[in-house]
Amino acid sequence: MTTPLPLIVGLGGINAAGRASFCHGYRRMVIDALSADKQDSTYQSLGSLMGVGHSSATERQHILDHTLVRRIERWDTEAVRWQNKFDLQGSTEPNVVVLNKRQVPNPLPSGWTAEALAQDQVRVTISANAELFVPELRKSKVTSAGQIPSGFNPGSLYQSRNHPLGLQLTVFAASDALRSTGFSVEELKAQVAPDQFAVYASSAMGQLDAEGYGGMYQNSLTGRRVTAKNVPLGLAEMPADFVNAYVLGSAGGSAGIVGACASFLYNLKQGMEDIRSGAKRLVLVGNAEAPIVPEVIEGYRTMGALAEDEALMALDGSSEVNNRRACRPFSANCGFTVAESSVFTVLMDDALAMELGARVLGAVGDVFVNADGYKKSIPGPGIGNYLTVAKAMGFTRSLLGEHSLRHNTHMQAHGTSTPQNRVTESEILNSLAKTFGIASWPVAAIKAYVGHSMAPASADQLSAVLGVWNDGWLPGITTIDHIADDVARSNLNLPLQHLELDPKTQDAALINAKGFGGNNATGVMLSAPVVQHMLAKRWGSKAVTAYQHKAEAVQATADAYDTQMQNQPIESIYKFGEGVLEGSDLEVNDQRIKVPGFDLDVDLTSPTPYQDIAPDKT
Repeated sequence: MTTPLPLIVGLGGINAAGRASFCHGYRRMVIDALSADKQDSTYQSLGSLMGVGHSSATERQHILDHTLVRRIERWDTEAVRWQNKFDLQGSTEPNVVVLNKRQVPNPLPSGWTAEALAQDQVRVTISANAELFVPELRKSKVTSAGQIPSGFNPGSLYQSRNHPLGLQLTVFAASDALRSTGFSVEELKAQVAPDQFAVYASSAMGQLDAEGYGGMYQNSLTGRRVTAKNVPLGLAEMPADFVNAYVLGSAGGSAGIVGACASFLYNLKQGMEDIRSGAKRLVLVGNAEAPIVPEVIEGYRTMGALAEDEALMALDGSSEVNNRRACRPFSANCGFTVAESSVFTVLMDDALAMELGARVLGAVGDVFVNADGYKKSIPGPGIGNYLTVAKAMGFTRSLLGEHSLRHNTHMQAHGTSTPQNRVTESEILNSLAKTFGIASWPVAAIKAYVGHSMAPASADQLSAVLGVWNDGWLPGITTIDHIADDVARSNLNLPLQHLELDPKTQDAALINAKGFGGNNATGVMLSAPVVQHMLAKRWGSKAVTAYQHKAEAVQATADAYDTQMQNQPIESIYKFGEGVLEGSDLEVNDQRIKVPGFDLDVDLTSPTPYQDIAPDKT
């Protein structure tokens, strides 16, 4: 029995660089290295999202200024709401205030008395000590973030009904990924049985803005009521639930796997294993995170994890903060930069892809996950990432050979821009490059452009990998002017400018993630030329020729979608209340279940994996 190959047949979404499908977001990162026609296409894509023109020099500068890591625009960093607590001391002269009747606490605190006045006014006399909270506005000590392009509102592309931003991003990203395949949802559901779909998606922190958990925790303390949506929409697995319920209409497998900053690779591993085992034929994998809220930024800041303005200015010897250069991987740095993003990829087994003529962007070779063992502190690094990177390199060597690993791969580093990361990750990558005989391993660190989106961070990296394979430019670490002295790099190439790589010779790329708590993961992605060679070897030239004829039409449909999006963003896929099924809608017998909306049935006769040791049947 052959092992199905998990092919990447679609990728889409949105981050600080723009739309992920068709390499548009990637091209924003390397725009100054692109040909004039690709630059034009990139500006057009971003202008469409942002609702601005893209032709004049002024318009293009606006696009550049309002993408990637930059000063926070989502809220006023100069006026962050705060509750200042102070003690009101009782004295021989009581404190007297006049309040509206509705503002008077009930019951009255000890030492308070109330006297009704005219027009619903109440005179309150406070004769004892009292703890009071007074709202004030404070300046945020962190003003940099990786925000989606200014002017783009994912909630405007469907009936978002006050959804948290993370779920708005999810709906857009899943729609973009599905449409990038060149197939409609209905066409896919005609080819795959209901239980052969799966969706694995999550956010690392849940939805923390006012429409999610933020409202649940804050509303009662700020004079508002908690809504019925705050709790369910805040759940970390809700991105998967939204895709199932409103985008894909899936009745298949589902989970929201959380592994801190390695969450995408955790979900990708599950999707890969499902396809390898034959349990699933089509899997959507993705993540969404929208953490650019004042409370989240303050939380990470007090941990000492974020790049604060004062520290950035000290590094530059300047009195003004350079928000664009807030994230500085592998250089003199002072913390990471929070970002928002949602990126989804579509996986399909190779037999189905051959049958349908699916676009082949690459394949998931393998994903390795290891914890750190005993730790001194939860956020501190450990040994797990040595294991994941080494196993990924070993896998690549076993599949593609020594020469390929040494000369035809690159590494997408986690590259967070913290002093600890620059030391520990560079040591891991450098020592293992030396061990495996790699003289100068190209390393990218794209958080310099898009920031750290936490759960989707590795999905951001995957979108960059596909871009490198398509356009041939490895994004340089252009936010830095030197490599720090404590960075190990004898066997690494950490380019400060974009590095040209021949897509024809790029066989694989490794994606690395190091998450809080010891959530380490490294994935091996196989390039489209390598995958095409593997498919030809498995299926033969005749089958490949038939596949290529089908693929032309699929590619044309995908390109037509891209052209539409280039001109004006189209509505996201969102089917609220459509095709809702009850048990009575199913056709059920002891052999199969017919689910309306799917052409194929759920098979109830599949053999168990324990057939060889099953008890004798009577």
